[in-house]
Amino acid sequence: MSSRIGQMLPPAGAPRDLAMAQLANSVGDGAFVVTSALFFTRVVGLSTAEVGLGLTVAWLVGFLTGVPLGNLADRRGARGTAVLLALLTAGGVGAFLFVRSFAGFLIAAIVYACSQTGLTAARQALLAGLVQPAERTRIRAFLQSTVNAGLAVGALLGGIALRFDTEAAYLTVFAIDALSFLIAAALIRRVPSIATTIRVKGEPRLAVLHDRPYAVLALLNAIMLLFMPLISLVGPLWIVTRTSAPSWVVASLMIVNTLGVTFFQVHIAKRVKDLRTAARSVRYAGVAMLAACGVFATTAAHLTPAATAGILVVAAALLTLGEMKLASGAWEISFGLAPADKQGQYQGFFGTGPAIARMLGPALLTTVILGWGPIGWIVIGALFLGTSCATGPAVRWAARTRAVKEDATPSLVEENVA
Repeated sequence: MSSRIGQMLPPAGAPRDLAMAQLANSVGDGAFVVTSALFFTRVVGLSTAEVGLGLTVAWLVGFLTGVPLGNLADRRGARGTAVLLALLTAGGVGAFLFVRSFAGFLIAAIVYACSQTGLTAARQALLAGLVQPAERTRIRAFLQSTVNAGLAVGALLGGIALRFDTEAAYLTVFAIDALSFLIAAALIRRVPSIATTIRVKGEPRLAVLHDRPYAVLALLNAIMLLFMPLISLVGPLWIVTRTSAPSWVVASLMIVNTLGVTFFQVHIAKRVKDLRTAARSVRYAGVAMLAACGVFATTAAHLTPAATAGILVVAAALLTLGEMKLASGAWEISFGLAPADKQGQYQGFFGTGPAIARMLGPALLTTVILGWGPIGWIVIGALFLGTSCATGPAVRWAARTRAVKEDATPSLVEENVA
């Protein structure tokens, strides 16, 4: 176990500072996720419909600002942009402590969502500039393991607040969340800065929006990320309404997922070394997710509570394996196919996948799975498999377009010299 924990730690220097920054973020985020619904309804005084509408609008705006904020990181500096966005995120969370109206909540939520989306893009650009290409996926895996460890700690803090179920407890959790982003800003500030880029005259301001192969890959990744609501929303609803498993099994989904990613993400990412192995990893992710959905579907049968609980743990483990395979491949694809001088805007675009999954996933998946039952699980599993199989051809298409551009550039230079 000690060796496994040692593998989770990133090497010293800038990557470790980034890891510690994300650890601070994730502790706050874990507490936020666990307590936010009750905080907004019981402390802020909003209805569930207002909370749902506000968060949907906020993440939609965050989705739209991801690329511009990533481009800002390219042009003005990834480190400075990340520090600023971490401070703005802290401000957004801090505002929740004081707002007591829907309008105030909406403004704070938009600031929070936009800052979070932009911060992710800026950190990815910073990582791309500080780490050699061959090491990016490995270091990103270290960071993800750190994130999941922080989420577990944050979820524990949130659970304590839920246990007390008082306004003071919820306010304390949100104050800790705001503080976590202030700590992250201080840690990111310690990281070396990277070179900024200057837009070439005549070049599109947001070049990624004109890159069709990359856009297709970002869309495919967003579809694969629909597994996220399976763990946080649809799976728990399925367990409570359609199975004989005890309600405590709901917590086991998150426990299996968090511990799995924390301890095994780095090991799985080691197998991804280039675009070919990245596409293969995504394909294996589709197979694992299809298997997980098939196992979930079997729990609709009349089984004993103990047997159902055991099967659900297996399903959660398969879904977690699919998540780790997907993440390992997606990191390599998103970094490897992005121009070196435009990592911010490209990572901002690719990073819109989670926002899309949060916006569209709950309605789609609850309709298909809870409405259609076991057949719905198989349909969603087939969607994952088909999408993962389409990723390989899309990666090869994107790689060919970049090969053409690279081959064309020297001839243009030679013509100008002549």
